[in-house]
Amino acid sequence: MAEARSRAAPRADLREVADAQAGMRPSPSPDAPLDTEALKGERVIVHETTAEGWCRGTLEADGYAGWLPAGALGPPGPAPTHKVAVPRTLVFPGPSIKLPPREALSLGCRLAVARQEGPFAVTPAGGYVPARHLTQLDLFAADPVAIAEQFLHVPYLWGGKTSLGLDCSALVQIALTACGIRCPRDSHMQEAVLGTPIAGIADLKRGDLLFWKGHVAIARDARTLIHANAFHMAVVIEPIAEALARIAAAGSGLTSVRRIDARSGILPIVP
Repeated sequence: MAEARSRAAPRADLREVADAQAGMRPSPSPDAPLDTEALKGERVIVHETTAEGWCRGTLEADGYAGWLPAGALGPPGPAPTHKVAVPRTLVFPGPSIKLPPREALSLGCRLAVARQEGPFAVTPAGGYVPARHLTQLDLFAADPVAIAEQFLHVPYLWGGKTSLGLDCSALVQIALTACGIRCPRDSHMQEAVLGTPIAGIADLKRGDLLFWKGHVAIARDARTLIHANAFHMAVVIEPIAEALARIAAAGSGLTSVRRIDARSGILPIVP
């Protein structure tokens, strides 16, 4: 297997995710676990390409590294101008919703818009996207909880990062990124760098993050939280007291509560 792979390129190659999403895995095999998903329009720094059609790369947005299918990547296109601002939208081959869509894009996918034609934003490749489903790259939502609530009942998927399935830390990353806040991909990374710690759950506010070992949830208010979890196998809203008791019974106690605010030191995303 090692002999069949090409040698590493002499320099890193900048590529772009051309598919709606591309799975990133710890090894170059479709049977390897899913670590995360890169979304359409994301830039990838490719370090190596194998003869079997895999690229070892690093996501430019959050620094996550792993293996992606080479066929899901392409050369960088025109600079993106807009992003998908709804859980899922469709790309049509022409200016009619009666046409069979080309692809379905999830929240956060990045697109270059060449022009607007009626209710559609038109990409340089001739894709027609409902303009009301897009927003400019430099415009951000104000409430990460409201973003997370748009994914209510989406199935739990380890490593997933779209409205077809996602995990706990992806829900947090998607919600914070939509609000212009840089956020790592995994929960232990998020706990290490996001926000400032607060004493506990007595003073919970909307948007506070609750962490356990290997898990994270977002407070909706002082009594309820929203999270993607493997117990319900979905994104759910549930009472904080019930979640704490159930997770504690499974052997994991709350490790920290963190608040993201103007004093947290987290910088806005550069579009």
